[in-house]
Amino acid sequence: MIEVPQDCDPVFGEVDKLLRLLTRSKLLHILLLLHQKPGRLMRFSELKRQMNTSSTTLSRRLNELVENGLIERDEEGVQRRISSYSLSSKGTALAPSIQSMYDWIVVSETSIV
Repeated sequence: MIEVPQDCDPVFGEVDKLLRLLTRSKLLHILLLLHQKPGRLMRFSELKRQMNTSSTTLSRRLNELVENGLIERDEEGVQRRISSYSLSSKGTALAPSIQSMYDWIVVSETSIV
């Protein structure tokens, strides 16, 4: 018989936090777009053009991704009004898992209920 430890591994709590973050509206889409443009900065306007979302939602998700270290913001121009984004090393490490989920849905033609 396999013994199951009574204490929950603290990693599960971190996985829960990550999943809560990743399931926020449009967040996975942002990560996938940045993953598909490796080594290239994407401006806010370019991301917005490729997504069906409001500026407010996009801005919130980008801030959350920066705060959690999954993407990096590069600010330029007068008063730093032009922002560009790219995956951080943490985001780059996570991106293949996200791409795998996307590919799995496409290949298996699965619809989750």
